[in-house]
This record gives sequence, C-alpha cells and structure tokens, in this order.
Amino acid sequence: MSTACPYDIKGLPTTQAGVAKTVITPPLGTGLAGYFHERIATSVKSDLHCHVLVLGSGENRLALISCDVICFSNEMADEIKKLVHERAGIAPEFVLIHATHTHTGPVMHQIALLPCDTDYLAQLPGHIADTVAEATADLFDCFLVAGRREESSVGSNRLGRRSDGQEVFSKTDVLGPAGPIDPEVLSLAVRDATGSMRAMVVNYAMHPDVIGGGSADFFSPDWPGYVGDTISDVYGEDVVTVFLNGACGDINHREWTPTRLPQGGPAKSLQMGRVIASAAIAAAETGEVLEAAECRGSLEVLEIPFFTRDEAFLAELEVIRTKSEAERVGWEKVILGASERWRHDGEIARVPVHAMRFGDVVFVGLPGEVFVRWGLEIKHWSPGRFTFVAELANGCVGYIPTTDQAQRGAYGAKPILSRQLIADGGRQIADAVQVLVCSLWE
Repeated sequence: MSTACPYDIKGLPTTQAGVAKTVITPPLGTGLAGYFHERIATSVKSDLHCHVLVLGSGENRLALISCDVICFSNEMADEIKKLVHERAGIAPEFVLIHATHTHTGPVMHQIALLPCDTDYLAQLPGHIADTVAEATADLFDCFLVAGRREESSVGSNRLGRRSDGQEVFSKTDVLGPAGPIDPEVLSLAVRDATGSMRAMVVNYAMHPDVIGGGSADFFSPDWPGYVGDTISDVYGEDVVTVFLNGACGDINHREWTPTRLPQGGPAKSLQMGRVIASAAIAAAETGEVLEAAECRGSLEVLEIPFFTRDEAFLAELEVIRTKSEAERVGWEKVILGASERWRHDGEIARVPVHAMRFGDVVFVGLPGEVFVRWGLEIKHWSPGRFTFVAELANGCVGYIPTTDQAQRGAYGAKPILSRQLIADGGRQIADAVQVLVCSLWE
C-alpha cells in the first residue's frame, strides 16, 4: 500500500500532534450523576474514557481533554491543569478540560444525598494528567482539515413558551419552542504525513441524556461514545475522537413533531451517534487543509455574583411549604431542599472563561450548562473561521441562561435549583469571551 499523501501539503507550517485515550470507568456500585434521585451503577454498558489531543506549533502546545463525566468542579479542573503543567509542560491557558455531560457517568462531587466514590475522584486528576503526558510523549508531524455540516433532525429546544410569557421544560400546553437550536457540526481532522486519520475533534450541541434516563443502572458515555465508535469503524480503532459538547443547556433529543423513529434509550443513542459521526466525517472529508498554525491561549477568571435569595424567592418557597407532599408538583419536590443547602447568598463566584486559537480554529471553554443562544452569539462575533464552543469546560457554575430567560421560570433558569449566578451572568460571560477571542487575533 502506498504511503504517498493524497493531499497537497507542500508549504504548510510544521504542526505536531499527540493523541491518547484511557479508561476512566469507576468501580461498580458508584452513584450515577444527572438526576435528583439515587441511581447506582451495577454494570458497564460501555467504558468511560479520557480522550486527549495535543497540538503544537513552534514553542507552544495546546491540549484538548474530553472526559465521559457529567462535569468537573472548579477545584478539580484547577487541580487537573496544575498536574498537566507539571507532568506534560503545558500551561493552564493552553489546557481545555471538558466534560461531555453524560448522565450515565459517576457523581463528581457530594450533592445532597447522592453517593460518590471519593477514592475514585481523588485519583482522577492524576489519571487525566498522565493521559496528557502520554499524548505529549509521542508527537508526530501532521496537518489539519477543518469542516462543517448542519444536522437538525435529532433534537430540539427543550423549553416551551406559554401564553403568559413564562417558560417551562415541556412541550405540552405551550405556544412552541422557547428558543433555537445550533445545527452546526464542526470537525477537525488530524492527519499524519501520509494522510492517515489519527484523531478527530467533533463539536455539536446536544444534551447526552438519552441512553438510560432516570432508571439507568449502568455506565455509558451515551451517544457521544457512539460518535467515536462510528469514526473508529471508518478510520481504524486507534483513531481518537475528542468530542466537545456545545452550548446545549436548553437542547434535548426529543422532537416537537410526532415521529415513529426512536425517541429515547439505546436505539436513539445509537442513531444520534451515527448521525453526528456521519456529519463530522463528511465535513472532514470535504473540508480544507488549514494553512495557519499560530497557537495562542487566554484564560480569565471572572467574578460574578451568585444568586442571592430575595423576598420574592422566599415567598415562592413559603407557598410550596404550605402544600402537602402529595400536592407538590415538578421541581417543587426538590427546590426546598436545594434552597436549604444553598450557602452562596451575597458571595462572588469564580467563573473561568477560556479561548484558544490554532490557526483559523478557535476553541472556547465555558464553565456551565449554557443556553444555546449564547453559543450562537459567540460564534457570530468570532473572527475565527471555525469556532468550537465547549460548555462544561474548566469547571461548572450551574446553568447559564440568557438574561431574559433567567426571569421566565423554566428549568435551567430556576435559581438555586439549576441556575447559580445572577440573571445577567450569561451576558457577562459571553461579552468576556468575545474580548478574549478577538484578542487572539491582535
């Protein structure tokens, strides 16, 4: 078989890459994250992984780390970055640590009464840093191909607007969707000097809570895992897929119109993985080779106030308290306990915002479950040809709705239950990201 590269790569700047993939599946008996009730993993449907891509040009290197977990606390993300710097020599502003947000992964910190494996959590940062070190230890010459496709058939905005102007996490008795989706599938293919695929970065905005739901009792990366499996089926099992979930705080897999297609469970998860993988593959096969390799990074920690319980919020809680347990509906059943555990009245949150540039590609890291409109706005104002927006990156400060939707009551906007910051926190984050991204082109 000929090793001649079929691409025209003459005159491209020198670019190097390193890839690694390791298993991070916890022990059985670990609590599963993502719901307000206890779920325990009794089996492994598919292993959870840490996926790493290191890209280098000149003296600078950046690392993209994607892990099949629901989120990272700010403290754990900081520890991972510190260890990566020590063990792989990559500075924090060049390290993006991302959680794919699978709801069939481990509880990542003590939340109410949900059980977590503290020994596993203590070892995880070092394991992730070692995976990055493994990737940096075996660099190879490469070139990058970036492309995009659109896919709008596997999900929808999960919030509905009611006739009274309020919004709900429902498709029943509403006027229609309360927001858009982001149909863009971005891929960044990493090919070695022969043209062989070695890794692919895939970016798409969709909640990964498909395969098991509230009754799940197994570990699985959900549909992002099937994205990687499908890409490996095409290019080889050694190809590493780094999946970056986009701004999907209000995006789900269920449709607004009737369909006979799968609506949830393993069949839907497999369908979504194959659909998004096929879009990413098509984008990679028809994209253009990147001709620039400038590597820059910028990380800023914003100070944004936490939500503070006010008279209106306390009055709402008092109404719930007057109801019997049987009369409480929806989130009323858990918001009282969440409010009693709230310890951030009057405090300031540390909110890390992050941007990295590699040639014409931008990677943006946002520390929470971000409503899709913020992701679309960041892309709109980005000077990069390809802007990969990754939510739940470098930490987590809860849901980040738009300023107006923060007042409309839906899950994701509800203070303390799902939203931790003040209503205007999302705008402050998006504005800061715009400044960071533009500074990478100065």
